[in-house]
Amino acid sequence: MILADLINLFYPKTCLHCGNQLHKHEDYLCMFCHSQLAFTAYTDWAGNPLEKALAGRIPIVQGTALLFFRKQGITQHLIHLLKYKGEETIGAFLGHLLGKLMAKSKRFKDLDCIIKVPLHPKKLKKRGYNQLTLFAQTLASHLDIPVIEHVLVKVKTSETQTRKNRLNRFKEFNEKFRLIAGDAIEGKHILLVDDVITTGATLEACSNELLKAHNTKISIATMAVPE
Repeated sequence: MILADLINLFYPKTCLHCGNQLHKHEDYLCMFCHSQLAFTAYTDWAGNPLEKALAGRIPIVQGTALLFFRKQGITQHLIHLLKYKGEETIGAFLGHLLGKLMAKSKRFKDLDCIIKVPLHPKKLKKRGYNQLTLFAQTLASHLDIPVIEHVLVKVKTSETQTRKNRLNRFKEFNEKFRLIAGDAIEGKHILLVDDVITTGATLEACSNELLKAHNTKISIATMAVPE
Protein backbone atom coordinates (compact mmCIF):
# COMPACT_ATOMS: atom_id res chain seq x y z
CA MET A 1 0.00 0.00 0.00
CA ILE A 2 2.82 2.40 0.88
CA LEU A 3 4.59 1.64 -2.40
CA ALA A 4 1.37 2.22 -4.35
CA ASP A 5 0.86 5.54 -2.57
CA LEU A 6 4.42 6.61 -3.40
CA ILE A 7 3.99 5.67 -7.05
CA ASN A 8 0.75 7.61 -7.19
CA LEU A 9 2.45 10.59 -5.54
CA PHE A 10 5.23 10.82 -8.12
CA TYR A 11 3.34 9.37 -11.09
CA PRO A 12 -0.31 10.25 -10.49
CA LYS A 13 -2.95 8.57 -12.62
CA THR A 14 -5.02 11.01 -14.62
CA CYS A 15 -8.42 10.84 -16.26
CA LEU A 16 -8.06 9.76 -19.88
CA HIS A 17 -10.64 12.30 -20.97
CA CYS A 18 -10.25 15.48 -18.93
CA GLY A 19 -6.73 14.94 -17.57
CA ASN A 20 -7.59 15.58 -13.92
CA GLN A 21 -5.82 13.49 -11.30
CA LEU A 22 -7.71 10.35 -10.33
CA HIS A 23 -8.57 9.43 -6.76
CA LYS A 24 -7.72 6.01 -5.34
CA HIS A 25 -11.13 4.53 -6.14
CA GLU A 26 -11.13 5.85 -9.72
CA ASP A 27 -9.72 4.09 -12.77
CA TYR A 28 -9.34 5.34 -16.34
CA LEU A 29 -11.96 8.09 -15.90
CA CYS A 30 -12.74 10.49 -13.08
CA MET A 31 -16.14 10.17 -11.45
CA PHE A 32 -17.52 13.13 -13.40
CA CYS A 33 -16.40 11.89 -16.83
CA HIS A 34 -17.58 8.38 -16.00
CA SER A 35 -21.00 9.82 -15.16
CA GLN A 36 -21.11 11.39 -18.63
CA LEU A 37 -20.77 8.06 -20.47
CA ALA A 38 -23.90 7.46 -22.55
CA PHE A 39 -24.87 3.83 -21.94
CA THR A 40 -27.30 2.28 -24.42
CA ALA A 41 -29.25 -0.14 -22.17
CA TYR A 42 -29.34 -2.53 -25.17
CA THR A 43 -28.05 -5.59 -23.28
CA ASP A 44 -31.41 -6.41 -21.66
CA TRP A 45 -33.49 -4.92 -24.48
CA ALA A 46 -34.86 -7.50 -26.91
CA GLY A 47 -35.52 -5.92 -30.29
CA ASN A 48 -33.26 -2.97 -29.55
CA PRO A 49 -32.34 -0.50 -32.34
CA LEU A 50 -29.08 -2.31 -33.11
CA GLU A 51 -30.89 -5.60 -33.65
CA LYS A 52 -33.50 -3.85 -35.80
CA ALA A 53 -30.81 -2.14 -37.88
CA LEU A 54 -29.22 -5.51 -38.66
CA ALA A 55 -32.49 -7.38 -39.24
CA GLY A 56 -32.65 -8.81 -42.74
CA ARG A 57 -28.89 -8.42 -43.15
CA ILE A 58 -27.45 -10.68 -40.44
CA PRO A 59 -29.46 -13.51 -38.84
CA ILE A 60 -28.26 -12.66 -35.33
CA VAL A 61 -29.64 -14.19 -32.16
CA GLN A 62 -28.91 -11.19 -29.93
CA GLY A 63 -27.09 -7.88 -30.30
CA THR A 64 -25.81 -5.26 -27.91
CA ALA A 65 -23.57 -2.20 -27.74
CA LEU A 66 -22.20 -0.65 -24.58
CA LEU A 67 -22.15 3.07 -25.36
CA PHE A 68 -23.53 5.65 -27.73
CA PHE A 69 -20.89 7.16 -30.00
CA ARG A 70 -21.22 10.93 -30.18
CA LYS A 71 -19.04 13.33 -32.17
CA GLN A 72 -16.52 15.02 -29.86
CA GLY A 73 -17.87 12.98 -26.95
CA ILE A 74 -16.09 10.90 -24.31
CA THR A 75 -16.73 7.62 -26.12
CA GLN A 76 -15.20 8.92 -29.35
CA HIS A 77 -12.17 10.15 -27.40
CA LEU A 78 -11.69 6.83 -25.60
CA ILE A 79 -11.90 4.80 -28.79
CA HIS A 80 -9.51 7.19 -30.55
CA LEU A 81 -7.00 6.70 -27.72
CA LEU A 82 -7.52 2.94 -27.90
CA LYS A 83 -7.02 2.65 -31.65
CA TYR A 84 -4.45 5.31 -32.42
CA LYS A 85 -2.64 6.37 -29.23
CA GLY A 86 -1.55 3.03 -27.78
CA GLU A 87 -4.01 3.02 -24.86
CA GLU A 88 -4.72 -0.68 -25.32
CA THR A 89 -6.04 -1.21 -21.78
CA ILE A 90 -9.10 0.92 -22.57
CA GLY A 91 -10.34 -2.24 -24.29
CA ALA A 92 -10.21 -4.06 -20.96
CA PHE A 93 -12.02 -1.18 -19.24
CA LEU A 94 -14.87 -1.23 -21.77
CA GLY A 95 -14.92 -5.03 -21.75
CA HIS A 96 -15.33 -4.99 -17.98
CA LEU A 97 -18.26 -2.56 -18.17
CA LEU A 98 -20.05 -4.56 -20.86
CA GLY A 99 -19.07 -7.94 -19.44
CA LYS A 100 -20.75 -7.19 -16.11
CA LEU A 101 -23.97 -6.27 -17.90
CA MET A 102 -23.93 -9.30 -20.19
CA ALA A 103 -23.16 -11.73 -17.36
CA LYS A 104 -26.28 -10.53 -15.53
CA SER A 105 -28.50 -10.64 -18.61
CA LYS A 106 -30.68 -13.64 -19.40
CA ARG A 107 -30.26 -12.94 -23.12
CA PHE A 108 -26.61 -14.03 -23.38
CA LYS A 109 -26.57 -17.29 -21.42
CA ASP A 110 -25.94 -19.80 -24.22
CA LEU A 111 -22.86 -18.32 -25.89
CA ASP A 112 -20.04 -20.75 -26.66
CA CYS A 113 -17.16 -18.53 -27.71
CA ILE A 114 -16.01 -15.07 -28.77
CA ILE A 115 -14.45 -14.09 -32.09
CA LYS A 116 -13.17 -10.58 -32.70
CA VAL A 117 -13.17 -8.78 -36.04
CA PRO A 118 -9.62 -9.30 -37.34
CA LEU A 119 -7.16 -6.68 -38.51
CA HIS A 120 -5.24 -7.04 -41.74
CA PRO A 121 -1.70 -8.28 -40.94
CA LYS A 122 -0.15 -5.05 -42.26
CA LYS A 123 -2.33 -2.92 -39.99
CA LEU A 124 -1.71 -5.24 -37.04
CA LYS A 125 2.04 -4.94 -37.56
CA LYS A 126 1.85 -1.15 -37.83
CA ARG A 127 -0.38 -0.69 -34.77
CA GLY A 128 1.22 -3.46 -32.75
CA TYR A 129 -2.05 -4.80 -31.37
CA ASN A 130 -5.67 -5.45 -32.24
CA GLN A 131 -7.75 -2.93 -30.29
CA LEU A 132 -10.34 -5.67 -29.69
CA THR A 133 -8.02 -8.19 -28.02
CA LEU A 134 -8.36 -7.04 -24.39
CA PHE A 135 -12.02 -6.17 -24.95
CA ALA A 136 -12.70 -9.73 -26.11
CA GLN A 137 -10.58 -11.33 -23.39
CA THR A 138 -12.29 -9.34 -20.64
CA LEU A 139 -15.75 -10.17 -21.98
CA ALA A 140 -14.71 -13.82 -22.11
CA SER A 141 -13.64 -13.71 -18.47
CA HIS A 142 -17.02 -12.34 -17.38
CA LEU A 143 -18.98 -14.77 -19.56
CA ASP A 144 -16.75 -17.77 -18.81
CA ILE A 145 -16.26 -18.67 -22.48
CA PRO A 146 -13.11 -18.78 -24.63
CA VAL A 147 -11.87 -16.37 -27.26
CA ILE A 148 -11.15 -18.40 -30.38
CA GLU A 149 -8.31 -17.07 -32.53
CA HIS A 150 -7.23 -17.73 -36.12
CA VAL A 151 -10.68 -18.61 -37.42
CA LEU A 152 -11.35 -15.50 -39.46
CA VAL A 153 -8.73 -13.45 -41.31
CA LYS A 154 -8.78 -10.15 -43.13
CA VAL A 155 -7.28 -10.56 -46.58
CA LYS A 156 -7.63 -7.04 -47.99
CA THR A 157 -6.91 -3.66 -46.45
CA SER A 158 -9.67 -1.06 -46.16
CA GLU A 159 -10.08 1.76 -48.64
CA THR A 160 -12.33 4.78 -48.51
CA GLN A 161 -15.98 3.82 -48.92
CA THR A 162 -17.58 7.25 -49.15
CA ARG A 163 -18.23 7.31 -52.92
CA LYS A 164 -19.35 3.73 -53.26
CA ASN A 165 -22.94 2.58 -53.08
CA ARG A 166 -24.02 0.02 -50.51
CA LEU A 167 -23.98 -2.89 -52.98
CA ASN A 168 -20.37 -2.19 -53.99
CA ARG A 169 -19.34 -1.66 -50.36
CA PHE A 170 -20.94 -4.96 -49.38
CA LYS A 171 -19.27 -6.81 -52.26
CA GLU A 172 -15.86 -5.41 -51.33
CA PHE A 173 -16.28 -6.15 -47.62
CA ASN A 174 -17.34 -9.70 -48.45
CA GLU A 175 -14.06 -10.13 -50.30
CA LYS A 176 -12.02 -8.82 -47.35
CA PHE A 177 -12.65 -11.56 -44.80
CA ARG A 178 -12.09 -15.29 -45.08
CA LEU A 179 -13.03 -18.23 -42.87
CA ILE A 180 -9.94 -20.43 -42.46
CA ALA A 181 -10.90 -22.79 -39.63
CA GLY A 182 -14.60 -23.53 -39.86
CA ASP A 183 -14.25 -26.82 -38.01
CA ALA A 184 -13.24 -24.90 -34.86
CA ILE A 185 -16.65 -23.22 -34.65
CA GLU A 186 -19.04 -25.88 -35.98
CA GLY A 187 -22.20 -26.03 -33.89
CA LYS A 188 -21.21 -23.03 -31.78
CA HIS A 189 -23.05 -19.87 -30.79
CA ILE A 190 -20.48 -17.16 -31.52
CA LEU A 191 -20.29 -13.71 -29.99
CA LEU A 192 -18.74 -11.54 -32.71
CA VAL A 193 -17.19 -8.36 -31.28
CA ASP A 194 -16.18 -5.06 -32.87
CA ASP A 195 -15.42 -1.53 -31.70
CA VAL A 196 -17.91 0.83 -33.38
CA ILE A 197 -20.68 -0.26 -35.70
CA THR A 198 -21.43 2.34 -38.38
CA THR A 199 -22.92 0.93 -41.60
CA GLY A 200 -22.74 -2.64 -40.31
CA ALA A 201 -20.90 -3.78 -43.45
CA THR A 202 -17.93 -5.19 -41.53
CA LEU A 203 -20.08 -7.25 -39.17
CA GLU A 204 -22.22 -8.38 -42.09
CA ALA A 205 -19.21 -9.61 -44.04
CA CYS A 206 -17.66 -11.35 -41.02
CA SER A 207 -20.96 -13.00 -40.12
CA ASN A 208 -21.45 -14.30 -43.65
CA GLU A 209 -18.06 -16.00 -43.47
CA LEU A 210 -18.62 -17.44 -39.98
CA LEU A 211 -22.02 -18.79 -40.98
CA LYS A 212 -20.35 -20.92 -43.64
CA ALA A 213 -19.35 -23.24 -40.79
CA HIS A 214 -21.97 -25.91 -40.12
CA ASN A 215 -24.74 -25.09 -37.63
CA THR A 216 -23.29 -21.84 -36.29
CA LYS A 217 -25.21 -18.99 -34.70
CA ILE A 218 -24.12 -15.37 -34.33
CA SER A 219 -24.69 -12.75 -31.66
CA ILE A 220 -22.98 -9.37 -31.72
CA ALA A 221 -21.45 -7.05 -29.13
CA THR A 222 -19.73 -3.74 -29.84
CA MET A 223 -18.12 -1.05 -27.74
CA ALA A 224 -20.27 1.66 -29.26
CA VAL A 225 -22.96 2.50 -31.77
CA PRO A 226 -23.96 5.89 -33.24
CA GLU A 227 -26.84 7.47 -31.38
